[in-house]
Amino acid sequence: MIVLEHLSRTFGPTRAVDDLSLDVHAGELFGFLGPNGAGKTTTIRMLCGLLRPTSGTLAIDGLRYDTGGTRIRAMTGLVPDTPPLYDFLSARQYVRFVGSLYGIAPAESVRDGDALLERLGLADRADDLCKGYSFGMRKKTHLAAVLAARPKVLFLDEPTAGLDPASARLFKDLITELRDEGTTVFVSTHLLETAEEVCDRVAILADGRLRAIGTMDELRTSGRTSLEDIFLALTGSDDVAGDPR
Repeated sequence: MIVLEHLSRTFGPTRAVDDLSLDVHAGELFGFLGPNGAGKTTTIRMLCGLLRPTSGTLAIDGLRYDTGGTRIRAMTGLVPDTPPLYDFLSARQYVRFVGSLYGIAPAESVRDGDALLERLGLADRADDLCKGYSFGMRKKTHLAAVLAARPKVLFLDEPTAGLDPASARLFKDLITELRDEGTTVFVSTHLLETAEEVCDRVAILADGRLRAIGTMDELRTSGRTSLEDIFLALTGSDDVAGDPR
């Protein structure tokens, strides 16, 4: 579903992503791990068409941005670390607005959006303006909008950052359900316990380069049993967060 071949991105003298090659299978929940500055967000921005690679290629469902960018955007959704809401729309209006961009019928957008807002605990604030929302509420509003658009491929950049433990648990449940329904989920996270618990495979990045990729059983062939031990050995990093539960 997602194929990266020798992908690189530089910013002046800094090589943020360095010769990255990997593939993500259709219907897979794929974890993308690495310390701060590893190149995770830069990679996601390239995958979403927000940045052009300096070199290399990427394809989603066999399409490339230079020839099929519109079709790629129609099948993908992004939940960034900072949600891009409009302060003077309510959550319900924002969900319907995003649905309209994806060509979702208004009745379907209302039905699915309201169900998601209810599940995410926003039903009683759904008609309040987003400018009064907390960071967690803003993040959940954007998640509801993206999921109501029914993307075939979902990109999540640090989806549980800034959330309370109950909301973080709900996020994990939602992405697992999406995977079970056939959505390809690509998630960048610092929460190694979460990745170990829910991801089918993980890739570990450091200094813009791929250090390892595989299932937990495949990564354990090094003799280390926990994802934290494997992560620290490969990255030499203290930048590890535990599960918020």
